[in-house]
Amino acid sequence: MAGIVSRSRSSRRPLRGRRLRRPARRPGRPRTLAAKRGKALLLEKPLGPGLPAARRLADTIAETGVITQLVLTKRYHPTTRAFLATARTHNVTGARSCYLHGAFLSGDFATGWRLEHGALLDLGPHLLDLLDAAIGPITHIRSTGDPRHRIELTCQHENGAVSQASLSGTVAVPRVLTRVELFGATEPLIYDTADINHEECWPNLRRDFATAVRTNTPAELDAQRGLYLQTLIDRIIPD
Repeated sequence: MAGIVSRSRSSRRPLRGRRLRRPARRPGRPRTLAAKRGKALLLEKPLGPGLPAARRLADTIAETGVITQLVLTKRYHPTTRAFLATARTHNVTGARSCYLHGAFLSGDFATGWRLEHGALLDLGPHLLDLLDAAIGPITHIRSTGDPRHRIELTCQHENGAVSQASLSGTVAVPRVLTRVELFGATEPLIYDTADINHEECWPNLRRDFATAVRTNTPAELDAQRGLYLQTLIDRIIPD
């Protein structure tokens, strides 16, 4: 579930970008071994199939002190960054959001752990990260539905705001729907990926990762962020 695009911390050679591959069906040992060898890691989400595996990887990374960066793709788009910067200036009392597509119905993504665990483990980290970053830390989550088909989440935030999230990888929609609407005492603030070019994410991701490795400065979206998101998912209370 996590790819490695790395170099040794002791290496002085320029960091060269490599094409990211789809995550494996199951996370293996390469990430842990690479961390122990001092390799910086570019990590896919989720960190593991469950919280114990994710925590083991995060603990190894913390012990070795290697630089990591989490591939929450949309977070590296300028539109997303602008949305989050604006959201942090708003007094948000509620939100609704969705991440919906039909990729689990057929094709390359309709295999392995995605079919076994469904949208919560695959799409959940993306949407929960956006809600948490835009509104404030999530403290409680309740769910209804089946994550292998469609699941609805209700999140309580530290500041008292309530947000809702719809997740599914098995709905026949004409395009991927990723949308967040924030509500409060002012006009709604809306984030929608319909018109963004996802190719614009990759240069920013590579630049951020290269800078973090070169300066040995932890990135905002690192393994600890991945562990935090997986902890939220593990704590979800089903209705």
